[in-house]
Amino acid sequence: MATPETRDRSQEPPQPLTGFNPKGFPGDPAGAAGKPEMGPWIRMIPLIAFSGLHPTTGSIHDPLLILDGLEDSGIRLKCLSERLFSEVKVLWMDGKGRNITGNPLSTDTSGNAGSSIVLKPGSGNAVSCRIIDSLGKTSTESSVIITESFFPTISLWLPAFVMILLFGIFLVLAAVYKLRINQKATDQEKNAQKQIQEENQEMTTKIEQIQAQLDFRRAQSYAVPLTLDELCKHPELSLRDQSRVVSCSAAEQLHPKPVVLAKESFSQGKHYWEVEVGDGSGWELGVLAEEIRDSLRNDGMALPREQEQVLSLGYSRGEFSIPGGWNSGPCPVLGVFLDQESHSLSFFDVEGKSLLASLPLRFSGNLFPFFSPGSDGKGLGIRSVGG
Repeated sequence: MATPETRDRSQEPPQPLTGFNPKGFPGDPAGAAGKPEMGPWIRMIPLIAFSGLHPTTGSIHDPLLILDGLEDSGIRLKCLSERLFSEVKVLWMDGKGRNITGNPLSTDTSGNAGSSIVLKPGSGNAVSCRIIDSLGKTSTESSVIITESFFPTISLWLPAFVMILLFGIFLVLAAVYKLRINQKATDQEKNAQKQIQEENQEMTTKIEQIQAQLDFRRAQSYAVPLTLDELCKHPELSLRDQSRVVSCSAAEQLHPKPVVLAKESFSQGKHYWEVEVGDGSGWELGVLAEEIRDSLRNDGMALPREQEQVLSLGYSRGEFSIPGGWNSGPCPVLGVFLDQESHSLSFFDVEGKSLLASLPLRFSGNLFPFFSPGSDGKGLGIRSVGG
């Protein structure tokens, strides 16, 4: 760069600059360093630079102002001088002549003097850089004016976009909240339905239990006394307690089963009696037709298997058994209810006051209760109802 002659500029008017190159002037240190362009969207208005030189020996050049780029919502400006840091001072001033604190571009005092600032929007569009000789004898100054349109601004659509985004987030949160409320209500409804079902089931069970107890009490109201018939019993069976208890004296189970009949018989109506079975096993009891009784007298009072006109309940090896394969747990006292009106024979657990089984009665006529104890020596006893 050519060095101008030393001349007095104190009486000359400020000279405007006709343009500004963001990449620097030819020979400019910033341009030589390959500073990046500001971008095609930034166009600078004419920069007005004022410079004045006071009389001094030697020469001094106007400081070079460089638009370095956008930074922190402002524009960074650099002021460069060919003089060394040790020879001059670099001062920044705004359009009203107030000093602005700049940042030195280098901490090396042997390097060229330079400083930078970030011009913020609204802080004034005019700024100047002054280079002052260390002896205070000469100074030179460059100024620039930047319009507000060159400062980075927020798009007018950004607030609307933020509002739409916030509204969308609100809708999503409201939808999630609504789904949770609905799910909670659904869970509560399911729990309520489940609780209602459990309560209904519990109520149904209680009603069934009450109904079973009513049926049991109703059956007991038809109680009749029974006495075992000494003339209609198997030789291996023995009676005691006024012909109300029967037991088997055989050492092993007999087949066909030995039986004893009651003296009483029933041809119509409803009749109920109770039998103490205790914890015995291998026993059987029920009713049979008069024709079967007559044949048993001729055959020695042994009851053959699969005999028609015989309806009974048996217990062996811890299980009750009836035709059809029904079984249940043991009970010490059985209630037998013969309903010839409804054609059924029912068995009750007396202690539990519940129905064990109800069998259809498919034969009629004069029916006799019968008893067949097991061979374990434990007998069957007719018990007074309620006793």
